[in-house]
Amino acid sequence: MARIAASIRTQAKPAWVVREIIRLKALMPDAGCRTISLVFNRRFPASRKITVGKTFVADTIRRYRYEIEILRRKIKHHVPKSMPRNLVWGLDLTGKTDEAGNLHMIFGLIDHGSRALLNLVALPNKYSWTLLGYLFLAIGKYGKPRAVRTDNEACFASRLFRAVLWLAGIRHQKSDPGCPWQNGRIERLFGTLKGKLDWLEVVSFDALGAALGEFRFWYNHVRPHQHLGGCTPAEAWAGVNPFVAKIKNEYWFDAWDGLLQGYYLRR
Repeated sequence: MARIAASIRTQAKPAWVVREIIRLKALMPDAGCRTISLVFNRRFPASRKITVGKTFVADTIRRYRYEIEILRRKIKHHVPKSMPRNLVWGLDLTGKTDEAGNLHMIFGLIDHGSRALLNLVALPNKYSWTLLGYLFLAIGKYGKPRAVRTDNEACFASRLFRAVLWLAGIRHQKSDPGCPWQNGRIERLFGTLKGKLDWLEVVSFDALGAALGEFRFWYNHVRPHQHLGGCTPAEAWAGVNPFVAKIKNEYWFDAWDGLLQGYYLRR
């Protein structure tokens, strides 16, 4: 019986399994073999009657390192399909530790179509009520989206959060566990934020809030976005063509000791 079990474990996997492991590693370059095997095994046992072990994942990654790297480059430079503004919003949380060692949570809210950063604030807590409050403040200012997309963190998966969205007529889209790329626009935003924020010393909660306001202005009005054809998110939201519209005034923007720089063009 032991030989039969060993034979089943070591039998060749279908080609699609290898391709999926390659794809998962390209999507999650920092994930270990155990994590990738868990993500795979959560998705396919019921539908395709197949699982993989971490040893198989490790062997596959070792054999196909070149293919994984090529696929990572393609994913990095992939241009997402355009969509109307206010169709889907992405929500997520990240954090920043101040000089005293206190961790402050940060709430980010981005529009998928225009990439406009609708809100970026330091949170006193991450209760569902708090997140809903900031979400509905944005709805009051920008209008109601058709759907919001989050991960599966408890504050987003709570009955309260889901019930309020349902009552408001907003669809709740949740990414699969271990699949952050399914909410890629907010993840990409946080990648840009952390790349700057890691170099900034924050002394207090209030100082962090002020710094986030500066970042939001820079991200929306100063920094051209590659996937928007050179527009800023604010221009994409307003439907302004920056290569045609006349410039009324231009200002040099400089914040965070030079970490955030560029021209703000007022049209």
